[in-house]
Amino acid sequence: MSNHNFFKTFLAILACRLTRAILRLLHRGGTTLPGRMALVFDKKILEVVSQGMHIIVVTGTNGKTTTCSMLRNALQESGINPLSNISGANLLTGITAEFAAQATLFGKPKKEYAIIECDEASLKKVAPLINPEVIVVTNLFRDQLDRYGEIMHTLNEIKTGISLVPDTILCLNSDCSLTASLATKVPNPVYFYGIGIMSGNSNFAGNPTDSLSDAKYCIHCGTEYKYRYHTYAHLGGFYCPNCGYTRVKPDLEVTSIDNYTSKSSDITLRFGRYSCKVHIGLPALYNIYNAIAAIGAFECANLDRQSIINSLATVNSSFGRMEGFIYNNVDVQMILVKNPAGCNQTLDYLASLKEDYVVLFSLNDKTADGHDISWIWDVDYEKVINDTYCKGLFVSGTRGKDMKVRLKYGNAYEEEIRLIRPNEDIMSVVTESTLPVFILPNYTAMLSLRAELSSATGKKEFWKDQSYVAKRA
Repeated sequence: MSNHNFFKTFLAILACRLTRAILRLLHRGGTTLPGRMALVFDKKILEVVSQGMHIIVVTGTNGKTTTCSMLRNALQESGINPLSNISGANLLTGITAEFAAQATLFGKPKKEYAIIECDEASLKKVAPLINPEVIVVTNLFRDQLDRYGEIMHTLNEIKTGISLVPDTILCLNSDCSLTASLATKVPNPVYFYGIGIMSGNSNFAGNPTDSLSDAKYCIHCGTEYKYRYHTYAHLGGFYCPNCGYTRVKPDLEVTSIDNYTSKSSDITLRFGRYSCKVHIGLPALYNIYNAIAAIGAFECANLDRQSIINSLATVNSSFGRMEGFIYNNVDVQMILVKNPAGCNQTLDYLASLKEDYVVLFSLNDKTADGHDISWIWDVDYEKVINDTYCKGLFVSGTRGKDMKVRLKYGNAYEEEIRLIRPNEDIMSVVTESTLPVFILPNYTAMLSLRAELSSATGKKEFWKDQSYVAKRA
């Protein structure tokens, strides 16, 4: 490294550390501004501070944070302490901040492994700088239309990023026709994972029965897909009756779901001719997808298979994703929702509980959320409106009134929907009944509500959590 480059690296890392230290003294997380300051001094600082590391990147519309949490948990239980952007700051600035803060002032990484969540549109900026060993693509759904545009634009953004690292192994969801199509567009080696057809499971039979599909027509010829079986949204055993584009038989496949509860799942997996049982300590079908994505990433990175299988039994909910709190002796669970497909899966989970609960929908329209909130009209809120176990509907946020209107159009009586005003104590209102509370916020609403809950319940912010700090030390 030349003296000029050495000096730039030193200044960039110093700026990052000082900025983060100041922000945390001010009780701020310091997730993006430190990275922005580092980039002022060295535009390619990320390339320097990630040199020689073993890196797994996870991208896609839904499941990034939870999949990363599963990967991180598995490595930690194996005695490996990875670098990870646990806060979910997944743009170039946030990722740069994490790597620069975890390097020496001379630019040498302190960690050998990294698990990185990356925004779909940022992959083309991040991937060529960190040169990951594995890129996991979870799925593709409509998300933040005012930022990403149509879903094909998001697919092309990911394809561009992958094309810049042709030696990186791709770990792709074979059940998503959009994600799987990447294998035909780039030269990278590919590993597929998915959920297979299961005899006797009527939930997965035939063509999609819901109206929500972000990939109804063949990406190659435009013919409407047929399905041998269907899991949710546009995922499943798709095939095109015209050109023959079809779901690839995956390298890693769920062959049966043996037990499926509101708390966890038990599945049987096939690896080639080998099969095994796996217990997943989180509920919902989408977490089965997240779990097999994490196992697939371990396979691609030549990490110990059994270690991640064992760790999935004890995996915890991640930052704002099925994260639990106890507030005034009431169970509160926060589940981030930000697009129709993910929200529908969460509503399915609530409807499966078969016990009384109340639900709070908190909707903001800030830049990080996407200013276009029209996606709420594609969500089947009727699943909870008509659920006899749902005993209360609350709405809040900068677009809380819009959410109230959407629920009214779903046949909820206006007097049953409580709009929480900005000056009211949200948590005191929603816990009045003492029933379990489920909070379904979008991104910035989640951040503010999580901070309030963390403060009220004594749960530390991620950057103050000493157990997390200890694991990273």
